[in-house]
Amino acid sequence: MRTSLDINVNGLLLLLCGVNLAGTLGYKPVIIVHGLFDGPKQFLMMSRLIQEAHPGTNVSVIDLYDNMASLKPLWEQVQGFKKLLYPIMQEAENGIHLICFSQGGLICRGLLSTLPDHNVQSFISLSSPQAGQYGDTDILKMVFPHYLKARVFHVCYSSVGQKWSICNFWNDPHQRERFLKSSNYLALLNGERPHREITEWRKNFLRINKLVLIGGPDDGVITPWESSHFGFYDINETIVEMKNQEWYGRDSFGLKTLHARGDLAVFVLSGVKHSYWHSNETVFRDCIEEWLT
Repeated sequence: MRTSLDINVNGLLLLLCGVNLAGTLGYKPVIIVHGLFDGPKQFLMMSRLIQEAHPGTNVSVIDLYDNMASLKPLWEQVQGFKKLLYPIMQEAENGIHLICFSQGGLICRGLLSTLPDHNVQSFISLSSPQAGQYGDTDILKMVFPHYLKARVFHVCYSSVGQKWSICNFWNDPHQRERFLKSSNYLALLNGERPHREITEWRKNFLRINKLVLIGGPDDGVITPWESSHFGFYDINETIVEMKNQEWYGRDSFGLKTLHARGDLAVFVLSGVKHSYWHSNETVFRDCIEEWLT
């Protein structure tokens, strides 16, 4: 396990000269957590954009559970990422920022819920299926080539299926009871399935200063795309927006509280395909840059 630190030429020269520009300007370290079938190399552009906007920023792209290893169970990944993130947090007196892409956004929720002393200032969820996934996309066909979305629950809602990351957030609106009984990740994070740590997890999650949700209708992978904003299908596959979700009304993991205190920012961008969110300069300038100070 190792951490990949991407620094552009200007930032490196500043560090070599002993100039702590990031500290002078108040830029906090940024940690990036990749998504399904991704790794650090997909985030070179994002690292460069951060460095150009905020020279000298410590940008860490976590090199762990890359590519096919990203299919491992999400709780296992949470524990692995936690071991690498926690030392960075401890060294950052004024806190850090998290940018978490796709499946990585759910891993980051697991981190934030189970770390009682984290110091994350901004949690930026970049096209992440926060309310779950249910759709016949290319990603699904890669993992389950012989199944359509209506049949995937046979695999996912089993003890074997829950050992695959994608099954940890597969949310079939037509199999609600099976989801609540079998989901050992998303149903717990959302507080849809009661557990003894739900109050503590909510308290931990609310330590963040800002939650930023980014997604759009042309994503092509996150299905429904509104899941990136905590919206999801009902049994008729009609979108129920975040505010009308039962767990939002009960404020089971703190989302309603974040919204009420003005610490929830939501961005919708058209024309961005899933694999381009982290390399699109407009996305960075309009939705991400302002939160990384």
